[in-house]
Amino acid sequence: MPKVELIYDADCPNVAAAREALMRAFGVAGVVPRWAEHLAAEAPSYARGLGSPTILVDERDVSAGSEPSPEACCRLYETGDGRLG
Repeated sequence: MPKVELIYDADCPNVAAAREALMRAFGVAGVVPRWAEHLAAEAPSYARGLGSPTILVDERDVSAGSEPSPEACCRLYETGDGRLG
């Protein structure tokens, strides 16, 4: 089973949607949903400087091309139909 983590800021308005996306992804994969969550300020060193929310699988960002930043920022992901969400 891959290690899945959700990194987020406490005031992030998109955390609930990220959790829902994780539940859908686990459902599609047919596996029991299981992941760890970390507040961005307390995240492991490999997960620092990423926007909120960030989903990591085996310590790798699921969104290609994301670069760490010293500034807190929101995160958008491209949906299957090309929209940002």
